[in-house]
Amino acid sequence: MLDLDFTEEQEMLREMVRGVCAQLSPIDTVRELEDDPDGVARELWEQFGELGICGLMLPEEYGGSGMGLLEGVVLYEELGRSLAPVPHFVSCVLSAGAIVESGCGEQHASLLASIASGETIVTPAWLEPESGYSPRGVQLSAAAEGRDLVLNGSKMHVYFAGAADQLLVLARTCALKVNMSLVCSGGPPHQRRVPPPPAPAETGIDLFLVPTDTAGVTLDQRMSISSDTQYRVDFNDVRIPAESRLGTPGSGWATWEAVMHRAVILASAQAMGGADFALEITAQYAMDREQFGKALAQFQSISHYLADAKTELDGGKVLVYEAAWAQSVGNDVSRLAPMAKLFSGRVYRDITAMAQQVFGGVGFTLEYDIQLYFRRAKQLQLSWWDRQTCEDRVADSILG
Repeated sequence: MLDLDFTEEQEMLREMVRGVCAQLSPIDTVRELEDDPDGVARELWEQFGELGICGLMLPEEYGGSGMGLLEGVVLYEELGRSLAPVPHFVSCVLSAGAIVESGCGEQHASLLASIASGETIVTPAWLEPESGYSPRGVQLSAAAEGRDLVLNGSKMHVYFAGAADQLLVLARTCALKVNMSLVCSGGPPHQRRVPPPPAPAETGIDLFLVPTDTAGVTLDQRMSISSDTQYRVDFNDVRIPAESRLGTPGSGWATWEAVMHRAVILASAQAMGGADFALEITAQYAMDREQFGKALAQFQSISHYLADAKTELDGGKVLVYEAAWAQSVGNDVSRLAPMAKLFSGRVYRDITAMAQQVFGGVGFTLEYDIQLYFRRAKQLQLSWWDRQTCEDRVADSILG
């Protein structure tokens, strides 16, 4: 049975994270680090390492606390509220999760311990220019040359690459071939040869750990709607040892899928935390701001906006909690995870858009905090499975 009450320990975790973020990463720090090449609130990040927050969900044998996804949801709701500029998601969730999931934990025990302490930052290099979220989008090549592999290609939307020590690179070790005989060249249908189906796109994809200072790796910072720290990373004849591969050859996409299903639940919790705080400051503004001799909140249309937003927010939270609970008890989340990401992304974006209307023209000025949440809501909706990807996944689970 799904229990919506958090335990006393989980609430203590929430209070601790909220207090640390308020003290070491206030909204002024968030503003200062917008478009910053490093982008990390270093004092907060060091404190996260000391408090065990970096290793919260990592196994104890690798220096973590061994907590589950429900504790992760508590953490990420607070990260969403505070907009804390830290690489926890990319390093401690995605990258560390891939190392553990691939079965290479023992091999990279020291790296996992360093990630858990916050001393090392690893960020995934996944998406590519003009490519999507499916395995077909992974076209960066990893060609064998002797005992080494040589990487060539480009990656986009690589978060905190300037601050990272290593990159977790999704690369194609087996070319994705297009069977040209699938293209008919005339003649009656009964005379056309039916070719064998091509190999699945997810085969031939591997994960590699690549230090950012490796020869041939070039970082180019790119600006985004949320002013977070993203990079384009180019790989030009980057030579790495075969031991850089995580897991068995060809297992990279399966590992990435498993990690992503857990990670997007946390991204959904982050969206709910941001939406919660955005609604909170909007309601306060509506009560404080007067127009025509009364507070904005006394106008029925405004109060109904807030009521609708609260209803959507609470519905989104329940969906996120259900997904986290299902994963924690070993249930399949192949439908719940994209559902949570799809719904939470829309709710976050819609609530902040409504908030902009309540604030009026001042809501778009840099002096007001609501614009920070409005811009990040859209960025988060597009990141780590966008709307269409989530819809496709949910539809596939329904239609089989």
